[in-house]
Amino acid sequence: MLLTIIVLDSVGVGELPDAERFGDVGAHTLNHTLQAAPAALPNLAALGLAQVASVQTGPDTVPDVPAQGAYGRMREVSPGKDTSTGHWEFMGVQLQHPFQVFPEGFPPAVMERFDAATGKGHLCNRPYSGTDVIRDFGPEHLQTGAPIVYTSADSVFQIAAHEDVVPLETLYAWCAAAREILQGEYAVARVIARPFRGEFPFERAGEHRKDYSLVPPPTVLDAVKAAGRAVIGIGKIPDIYAHQGFTEEIHTDHNADGVAKTLARMRQAAQDGTSGLIFTNLVDFDSKYGHRRDPAGYSACLAEFDAALPELIAATPEGGALIIISDHGNDPTWHGSDHTREYGLLLMHRAGWAGVNLGERATFADVGATVAEALGAEWQGPGESFWTRPS
Repeated sequence: MLLTIIVLDSVGVGELPDAERFGDVGAHTLNHTLQAAPAALPNLAALGLAQVASVQTGPDTVPDVPAQGAYGRMREVSPGKDTSTGHWEFMGVQLQHPFQVFPEGFPPAVMERFDAATGKGHLCNRPYSGTDVIRDFGPEHLQTGAPIVYTSADSVFQIAAHEDVVPLETLYAWCAAAREILQGEYAVARVIARPFRGEFPFERAGEHRKDYSLVPPPTVLDAVKAAGRAVIGIGKIPDIYAHQGFTEEIHTDHNADGVAKTLARMRQAAQDGTSGLIFTNLVDFDSKYGHRRDPAGYSACLAEFDAALPELIAATPEGGALIIISDHGNDPTWHGSDHTREYGLLLMHRAGWAGVNLGERATFADVGATVAEALGAEWQGPGESFWTRPS
């Protein structure tokens, strides 16, 4: 049995009922993207996207055709709209309290220890856009060598440094030191290395990004691994779970690379009879287009994935399944540059499951419960499996 899960990072499908708490009433990443920059998504539509509640259909974008797969949408019950919150809930960890954020920047108790660890001081230390921060502080960084520290509305401590000034190994060591500092009352979900390169205006070196996550409580991934199944993390997935619960990790540089490596691993698994989970995150939707409020880029990225979908379906082995989900929204037409509080997408290709309505799932944790049931893993945590076909 092989399951493949692909997270379309930030492809939300409409505001959640509690969106007002987050300032996101009216957000809809998918609809607004396609309205601003129409692109044809015939393969996603045919899989079931056209039947998902709140998704607007149109002949030139999402044609209203019968579903060849199963479809639905998911509520996030954890109090957040960030990557870690969504992904942890997928695998059975529902947070009771949001991760700590620092809208005024990090306090002296944190920064003094960080400065001592680097010996360089720091620049910025406040919420900032990732592209703007290297524009505004990059020249000073080149002169001083001091790391650029910034955060966002998410629970993150981000460190930007030019690759010619700070070697990647040094940047990663600084991130590891920050991860040790940012525990307890100062815990953030992720410390993120954000290298950049070139001359002004600088370019982010996204392929060298590295995330340092808090260690989650036990997840479905741990249960699947304990059951003797393969757990293969592709892209930033292993980083999000602090590398816990995996039997194999595969780095990717961008969405197309992530799809290619997922396909290669699916085909290898079919050949050698691997039983387990392939879990992939495609981050470009979020990092390159959502946060940068680029509907045209986001729309083109959706079309690129849509074109790859038939090959992914064809590579799904008999008896297995391909599950496509999203972890939050990042409406590129929305104000600011933050994520948006939205339903998660849920589509599934599985033999004999054409036109199956999975409805509105009560929690993202239904994904993990489904994985556990399908792969015979012991799991007593939250979530209701949809592996058994609804009557």
